[in-house]
Amino acid sequence: MESFSLILAIVVVTALAFDFTNGFHDTANAMATTISTGALKPKVAVAMSAVLNLVGAFLSVEVANTISKGLVDESGIRPEVIFAALVGAILWNLLTWLVGLPSSSSHALMGGLIGATIASAGTGAVHGDVLVTKVLIPAIAAPLVAGMAAMLATRLSYKLGAARAEGKAAEKGFRVGQIASAGLVSLAHGTNDAQKTMGIITLALVAGGAVSPDSDPPVWVILSAGLAIALGTYLGGWRIIRTMGKGLTDLQPQQGFAAQTSAATVILASSHLGFSLSTTHSVSGSVMGAGLGRKGGVVRWSTATRMFVAWGLTLPAAALVGALAEYVTGFGDWGTALVAAFLIASSAAIWVVSRREVIDHTNVNHVEGESAENAEPAGIVTTAIAAVTPPPAGTIADDLTATIPAPAEVTAKPSATAL
Repeated sequence: MESFSLILAIVVVTALAFDFTNGFHDTANAMATTISTGALKPKVAVAMSAVLNLVGAFLSVEVANTISKGLVDESGIRPEVIFAALVGAILWNLLTWLVGLPSSSSHALMGGLIGATIASAGTGAVHGDVLVTKVLIPAIAAPLVAGMAAMLATRLSYKLGAARAEGKAAEKGFRVGQIASAGLVSLAHGTNDAQKTMGIITLALVAGGAVSPDSDPPVWVILSAGLAIALGTYLGGWRIIRTMGKGLTDLQPQQGFAAQTSAATVILASSHLGFSLSTTHSVSGSVMGAGLGRKGGVVRWSTATRMFVAWGLTLPAAALVGALAEYVTGFGDWGTALVAAFLIASSAAIWVVSRREVIDHTNVNHVEGESAENAEPAGIVTTAIAAVTPPPAGTIADDLTATIPAPAEVTAKPSATAL
């Protein structure tokens, strides 16, 4: 085993920085619905998510092996290539966080890696079959499967709730269930997303000669990756939590429970199979499915459309930045230093811009402009579903009560004859 070189140390630190951004970028996946429905207070929610992310990081290494052994040909990869890939992933994470869009940190990382690898060793160094079967197909299937499951689970939850309990009792029960399902999503997130950083660090260690090829992630890599994503999760990506919790649809506890349970099931299954799945895609799909599953529910399709566009741009945008960064690092140490300076300066600039409108745990559930006068109208799909689906039980009676005037009070005065 060779000693650490300076470039290898830089790569490891940069990978942990990416893992940190992954943590606060994807906190919304686990806790947005729990926070938006009031099941947990914001700070308590992110603390719980951070601990479970750390635990989840130790449960499996299948996804890490997909990154370090399957996606690209590790024999032709230099540490500078890994560094360039991380630059593309970090910048995309920060840009989408700034505008509050829940894009995929996983695809940002893989896009950066693919772009940097192609720039360094050509297209032959990328394993196309792994890219298609374990990245692209899951990217399309995950939100669809999670969305359908969440829609059915939401309808089932409302039926069971109506049959067994009413009002406050049912709502309280689903809040408790939602806390448990949120913990399951956090655990699943640790088993999937923390492993991506483990895989990228292991790939860098192999490229730098620090570990032998085909090695599993060392224990210190698992621990450091778990701690980095847990710290990022604790700080909370409040901008994306607002979008996921309030920007897509308004969720009730039953919907939040159904959305998180469906997403956790899909994520855990993919982790077991070694699919480098986007937790963002899974949770976003389940949130929209839960929104459509409630009678009269509304999905804000303008927000969803912007999110879909970001999903489509993630891989190519991160790949382009990764390829450009790899080209510059090819000029030697000064090129690597230039790319590092650009990353630091860009990250600082994004942070400064984000301070113009501070979003934190105190205002995360307040959506700007969502008053009765200027709230976004329901889209065509939501309107069509609402037109053929009766509203929840109780609303018709309430409407009739509100529209039928109460009878006037009659005050009888005693007559003279009665006296």
